[in-house]
Amino acid sequence: MDTRARSVVKAVIWNLLGLAMMAGVGWLLTGSLALGGTLALVNTCVGFLCYLLYERIWAGVRWGRRHV
Repeated sequence: MDTRARSVVKAVIWNLLGLAMMAGVGWLLTGSLALGGTLALVNTCVGFLCYLLYERIWAGVRWGRRHV
């Protein structure tokens, strides 16, 4: 099971990658770096919170684990 700190670090790194990609896509689709960046930032914040919640829920699920 991952510690909370590990889950947070994984989520931060993943979301930084997603932020960069989403900002690029937003810029390409809107032609505006400010609008694309804003869309990416909102998406990253929502995704970050959902990812943390998802990881913590699965950390408590025993199904599919093998204990040695």
